[in-house]
Amino acid sequence: MTEDYSKTTRGICVSVRASYLADQSKPDESQFVWAYRVTIANQGQETVQLLRRTWLITDANGRVQRVHGPGVVGQQPVIEPGESFEYTSGTPLETPSGFMTGAYHMQLTGSREKFDVEIPLFSLDRPDAGRRVH
Repeated sequence: MTEDYSKTTRGICVSVRASYLADQSKPDESQFVWAYRVTIANQGQETVQLLRRTWLITDANGRVQRVHGPGVVGQQPVIEPGESFEYTSGTPLETPSGFMTGAYHMQLTGSREKFDVEIPLFSLDRPDAGRRVH
């Protein structure tokens, strides 16, 4: 069963749902793959643009990967008030569970003020492994 995780920062609501990809995983070779679907909803009054993202991906052994770069899935979306942007991405781990969190680095399009929007902490758990993290 997948679960939605949500967090709102300055009127920007980030919701994430992760799912284990058994068909792309190779447990015998310590390769476990998840997809995650993110919805970024602008519930505020001002237009924003997502400039960069930072992810912290932690496996069951406590190993942390930091992923930082421009935009998401090759885009730097502009999100008007009342609109949302949705994308799907994925991550591999060497363990059957872990978790992710991070931040989107945004900018108000009018004043160019920059601010960070928290990405909620969410679990990456293989369905048959039981709930172990978070």
